[in-house]
Amino acid sequence: MPYQLFNLTLMVTHGCNLRCTYCYTGEKANRRMPGEIGDTAIRRAIASIGAGGQFDLGFFGGEPLLEAPAILRWMELTRTLAREARITADFHLTTNGTLTSEIAWQLLTQADLRVAISFDGLPAVHDRFRVYADGRPSSAAVEQTIGRLVGIGKSFSVIMVVRPETAGQLSAGIRHLRSLSVRSIEPSLDLWTHWTHEDARVLRRAISEAADLWQEGLPLHALNWFDEKAVELAHIPSACARCGFGDGELAIAPSGNLYPCERLIGEDQASHPLRLPGHVLDGRADFQPLHHDAGKQADACTSCSMNSMCNTNCRCSNFVRTGDIRCPDGLLCMLNQACLEEVAIRMQPTKPSHSLPVLQPVSI
Repeated sequence: MPYQLFNLTLMVTHGCNLRCTYCYTGEKANRRMPGEIGDTAIRRAIASIGAGGQFDLGFFGGEPLLEAPAILRWMELTRTLAREARITADFHLTTNGTLTSEIAWQLLTQADLRVAISFDGLPAVHDRFRVYADGRPSSAAVEQTIGRLVGIGKSFSVIMVVRPETAGQLSAGIRHLRSLSVRSIEPSLDLWTHWTHEDARVLRRAISEAADLWQEGLPLHALNWFDEKAVELAHIPSACARCGFGDGELAIAPSGNLYPCERLIGEDQASHPLRLPGHVLDGRADFQPLHHDAGKQADACTSCSMNSMCNTNCRCSNFVRTGDIRCPDGLLCMLNQACLEEVAIRMQPTKPSHSLPVLQPVSI
């Protein structure tokens, strides 16, 4: 049965010009995706989609702008094949925002490309972790890129990594990004590091402060943690696809190996327990479901009162935190509960507390 939506992400290179201390993608090396790998992956993905369907193609790294010429060619190939297959196609790319070559700028300004820039809020916070290979800070270069995109009216979002050391500065970081005219901010927890109970308490307070900023910024400013919960509480149909994890969603390493999520590729080791069977160049015409029993949830999740309004169904995040794709840990549960509570309070300020979801206490 053909898919109506297929998400494909190409990890176009393992290389990067930065050396972020919290990077989870492993050793930086000049391992680039060959043209044949990318071409075949795109053709197979499109062959998996029925007429009238949608193809979402993403570019990841390393730093994908290092491969800007190849990406521009892959985008043009996709547009051509999508027209022939009578499907729609769109594109997204995550970048560190430091490359300013003419070809990189040409790519960033493509009208049908959704751009996400990694910037950790306050410059001092950003520069604590996100530095060039020679140790120089990178915030000034990223702010320059943000300013250029704002200047031409190009929409983009900013991914703001939140760590235990920086959680207390979340609101200050949001304010700084808004001072740069950033309209869409996506806080993202560093799931690869250790969070203590005290870290979680600081994060909980920071979520409440950030929710105040979310409310103040409506409707012009977006904060994904709270926007998602507001959509759920308002029972508005969402265009966002749930985690496919190998079923209608694939990530391709430069080697051509298959993964259910780009965040799992890392150094593309054969021993990775979630590397999928097969290879892009195995001769098959399309992509069949390859997920690891992804549809099941832990018993605690199926009985949870906020199960339908929770994004702990992200198998990748669960795997990072617990080693089990079905089971989140207390940190993920706390984040979801806290965001839901803050949004519910702000959306129903005059209603009694019993109208809010009844949530179970969690511990990390």
